Amino acid sequence: MLDGGIEWLNASGDITLRDLKGKVVLFDFWTYCCINCMHVLPDLAYFEKKYPEQLVVVGVHSAKFETEKDTENIRRAIVRYEIEHPVVNDAEMRIWRKFGVRAWPTLVLVDPEGQYCGYISGEGHRDVLDPLIGRLIEYHRAKGTLDESPVQFNLEKHKLAQTPLRFPGKLVADEVGNRLFVSDSNHNRIVVSKLDGTLLDVIGNGGIGADDGSYDEATFDHPQGMTLIGNTLYVADTENHLIRTVDLVARQVQTLAGTGEQARRRPISGPLAQVPLNSPWALAHFDGVLYIAMAGPHQIWSHKLGSETIGVFSGSGSEDIRNGPHPDAAFAQPSGLATDGRFLYVADAEGSAIRQVSFDPEGSVTTVVGTHDLPQGRSLFEFGDRDGVGDDVRLQHPLGVAYRDNVLYVADAYNHKIKKIELLDSGAQSSSWLGNGTRGDSLDPLKLAEPEGLSLTSDTLFIADTNNHRIVAADLQTGRARELKIEGLQPPVPREVGPSEPEFAGDAIKVEPQTIRVTDSLTLTIETNLPPDYKLNALAPLTYEVSSVGDQALVPEDALGVRRKAELRDGSILISVPIAEQPGQVTLQVAVTFGYCRDGTGGLCKIATLHWQIPIETTRDAKQATLSLQAAVE
Repeated sequence: MLDGGIEWLNASGDITLRDLKGKVVLFDFWTYCCINCMHVLPDLAYFEKKYPEQLVVVGVHSAKFETEKDTENIRRAIVRYEIEHPVVNDAEMRIWRKFGVRAWPTLVLVDPEGQYCGYISGEGHRDVLDPLIGRLIEYHRAKGTLDESPVQFNLEKHKLAQTPLRFPGKLVADEVGNRLFVSDSNHNRIVVSKLDGTLLDVIGNGGIGADDGSYDEATFDHPQGMTLIGNTLYVADTENHLIRTVDLVARQVQTLAGTGEQARRRPISGPLAQVPLNSPWALAHFDGVLYIAMAGPHQIWSHKLGSETIGVFSGSGSEDIRNGPHPDAAFAQPSGLATDGRFLYVADAEGSAIRQVSFDPEGSVTTVVGTHDLPQGRSLFEFGDRDGVGDDVRLQHPLGVAYRDNVLYVADAYNHKIKKIELLDSGAQSSSWLGNGTRGDSLDPLKLAEPEGLSLTSDTLFIADTNNHRIVAADLQTGRARELKIEGLQPPVPREVGPSEPEFAGDAIKVEPQTIRVTDSLTLTIETNLPPDYKLNALAPLTYEVSSVGDQALVPEDALGVRRKAELRDGSILISVPIAEQPGQVTLQVAVTFGYCRDGTGGLCKIATLHWQIPIETTRDAKQATLSLQAAVE
């Protein structure tokens, strides 16, 4: 049933149902534009952590938008969303149809014998699935059909070079203060520079969390939109489901709104600290009111500055593109906000439309460009790349919008373009301005990769070129572009993890005492007897660790208790242990960890660790200077 995918990611090769035999399997049918699909990911990570050796999650990416069919775009989405399970590109939706899936996201549960157990659509089903997975594991463990061998995946994130910015999301250009604020989303921080790229500050230490405090103490979780009001920067802390404030004078971060838990219902309004939020994505300010693009419930929320409440301003909560009074209008994953002082403009991503929202609570919502008010939610599937006027315009998942001089600048993300929309009396006229519609990273001609954030000064448009991990500055008159490099900016330093004690299993293979010739390095050649049709996987980590039992003087201390890389040669594992060139005795404990999979290149890569305990004596008259070890992998 997995035939039909065009390429596998986070895996060393194609995966079949045969590879998954013995594991509980949770198939996640998703598409990377979908906010509800994003909300499922924390649940999947929870299951993967709770059942690491019994459960395998397999993502089936069945695209909605044309650009989402591109494997490279999916690869970047996997890294951006920090997915650590295999994903197949189901570009033609063949696997989708075989499983009878009808909606994103859908989760399908399959037991260790390959039997279909059922499906559930939508988000928020952790409490339903968790006991089911637990019962399947216990049943098949008792039956003897559960494979609890560890598995490991060839993750895409390990192929991505470190960069100063990592998937930057949104921008605020402060021309008066000569500052640019960048939400460095996947580094979980806010970067502050001058408009010429001179680094001024970094807000947040890079760790994932919701800690308030000083710049060095504060933590965020994939922040997105921002707005600057006086000396306070407001931040949509998206995956914390919070609104945060940054006092730029006191250099302190505080939490303004949200509980830190994702809202599962749609409250109308309530106290700032008691109302749960749902993926706040963009912010805008007008006349003392903070407006929030709440992507999760498909609504625009508001908070009157200085008040103690927050709540829905516009949108029924239905996912659609419908015009009308605020309570009846419908949005579809609003992801960008801008204002001209008369209206709020919304980049409505899933509906591929730009909306106009009245600030009057009794006012209404209209559509500037793109389709709207089609029956049965068809507005969500009218997208493309077509310039023109009003309803005839087609965009593809716009994520950002900025306003200046009666022109809207739109980050048409999935078309890899910046569009201009002139607000004319005769209708909104949309035209392509920057980017040629293909993904790329050149500056002349300018190519972009899913740009998201936009912010303007009097002469420059700053662009968060998200999938290129860079900021681009484009001259408003000429369109000439340059990369804004923030000199001195470095990726966050990974948080230190204390050294782990070496673990040597009690059932180590006991080797008969061995006598070897005095040498400066002992080579161990390890032969693994793998199950039929399996071979060592050269792409998987191949490591070893050596320890000694009791007092000894042969092996240097700095060679013990350290995980090192082993060598794979002609199907055998080779490790080398330095020893003193003198007669002596030592009892070595050796642990070797390796990956193996079907035919050595494809399928689910399993991980095994083998342990030996080897008494060794070195003498000058012994003949051998190497040792061979063997073990079978069940």
